[in-house]
Amino acid sequence: MAGAKMWMECFAGDAKITGDDVGAVVDRFVAHAREGHDWTYPEEALRNYARNYAEANVRLTGSTERLSEIGEVTVHPVSTDRVDDWISFFDHYAFAGNPDWASCYCLEPHAPAGEENPERPWREVRAVMIDRLANGGTYGYLAYVEGIPGGWVNASPRSDYGLYRLVDPDGPDPASVIGVSCFIIAPPYRRHGIAALLLDRVIEDAAERGARWIEGYPYNEPDGGDPSHYRGPKRLYEVRGFEPVERREHDTVMRRSVADA
Repeated sequence: MAGAKMWMECFAGDAKITGDDVGAVVDRFVAHAREGHDWTYPEEALRNYARNYAEANVRLTGSTERLSEIGEVTVHPVSTDRVDDWISFFDHYAFAGNPDWASCYCLEPHAPAGEENPERPWREVRAVMIDRLANGGTYGYLAYVEGIPGGWVNASPRSDYGLYRLVDPDGPDPASVIGVSCFIIAPPYRRHGIAALLLDRVIEDAAERGARWIEGYPYNEPDGGDPSHYRGPKRLYEVRGFEPVERREHDTVMRRSVADA
């Protein structure tokens, strides 16, 4: 990536930092952070953030324009022969126009970043998720629009999510619950019902997967814009028979029985 003009934005929204290569951008951002803010983030986290953002701006090649119409949509589990499609989706298309989120790769629900290192290198996160998909530690589906990957849902057992380990401790066995943790839809295909199709497939397959319950975790007050609905809007669950079982500080646990599918 050396030689290309690279840039990133400070997450405080007060500066756009540029450089001839990623190293220059990283050094300038760290200097900006120390001179302009009283943050206590470790320098490693600041460097990871800057590198992740600047490199995402190079690899995110997908369109940011929503299509007024889309073609046929099919939904498939991400089996080992579809991992390459999943990689391509997250590398180039899922977060087009949103480089700040492009280092996620949907690892956060499984292993939330800690305070000691709140920003992890995207290549490491990517490698962990590829291994999880290959070995069954993460289970999800890709939605294809005319054969092109355009959407993803993480529908792993709740027992595989560190983020939701405190959900309803007196409730069902976490291993018996499919947790719908994230929907990611590429910008051209948003607001065309793809999240609904993904959730319907999760419900359809749940009994065969041995689950007894399905949960979602929509935010109580999502911020404006499409990205804030990555857990799915509450209405998406309500119309499919999910009921609230626990209202938490930021989200509501919505649950339905697999037997009712």
